Amino acid sequence: MSIENKFLNLFIKVTEKAAIGASKFVGKKDKIAADKGAVDPMRRELNKINMKGTVVIGEGEMDEAPMLYIGEKLGTLNGPEFDIAVDPLEGTKFTANGESNAFSVLAISEKGGLLSAPDTYMEKIVIGSNLPKNLMDLDNNVEKNISLLANAKKKKISDINACVLKRSRHDSIIKELNRLNVNINFITDGDIAGALSVIGQKPKNDIYYSTGGGPEGVIVAAALSCYGGQIQGRLVLNDEEKIRAKKLGIKDFGKKYNIEDMIKGDVIFCATGVTSGDLAKGVKDLGNEYEVNTFVLHKSQKIIKSVTNIYNKWIHFL
Repeated sequence: MSIENKFLNLFIKVTEKAAIGASKFVGKKDKIAADKGAVDPMRRELNKINMKGTVVIGEGEMDEAPMLYIGEKLGTLNGPEFDIAVDPLEGTKFTANGESNAFSVLAISEKGGLLSAPDTYMEKIVIGSNLPKNLMDLDNNVEKNISLLANAKKKKISDINACVLKRSRHDSIIKELNRLNVNINFITDGDIAGALSVIGQKPKNDIYYSTGGGPEGVIVAAALSCYGGQIQGRLVLNDEEKIRAKKLGIKDFGKKYNIEDMIKGDVIFCATGVTSGDLAKGVKDLGNEYEVNTFVLHKSQKIIKSVTNIYNKWIHFL
């Protein structure tokens, strides 16, 4: 089974409208308003689609409006059943501060196709395509993983570029990367953009090595399942989070998840830029129109493309 291609443009429109909504708050120092600016149009557009959609990766619980919450039913409730992973505004801080790499993103699968990951931390290693399967392992030390990657890519270790989320919890990883003389590209936020910096015709990085959000890990896996590339993730859970994970059907709390564990079947992935970044250009206000740019993937159709659309303000946003 695969997702009919007619849904592709509908889902592109969802992230486009969300990105336009968030773009009105770029540089205005209000993260909450920016997030709401993306959430409301995303929910509105998803509810127009003839589908029975369920949010399996969302931003909050049911009482945490206006977030798109885990378990929320979306669409007209007629049509095929889809699992939905959303991050209406990846990079709320970037948006509020007028910085690059903020975007609206969603991934869609057939029912049961996405891992229901709780909103907790996940250890992650992400690498690009055309590499031996299961090359990286979270249980390896940093030196072993970097050596394996360098050998597979026929590079010197000193030529490897690693992207790392700049957090104190990564001090030991950073120390090892420095000892190995690996080039480190730090990011302050933007777990998804950082992880996906290892793919593309000329990827900026060879490896993403960080502990970030579990839901973001599933969204990254959705993109990688379409594009190529590898991720291994492991949830980091305290006692309270283990209870939440158990409710989502997770029994093995130490399990290492590869793409096949997180993504099953067909997937559509859309990321529309709010501010310009590596995945997509930001929203342009052209006076009477908005210009938007979206990075689009559809696994079964082997679609990998960048889409630019124009919206007339007076027709679409009155």
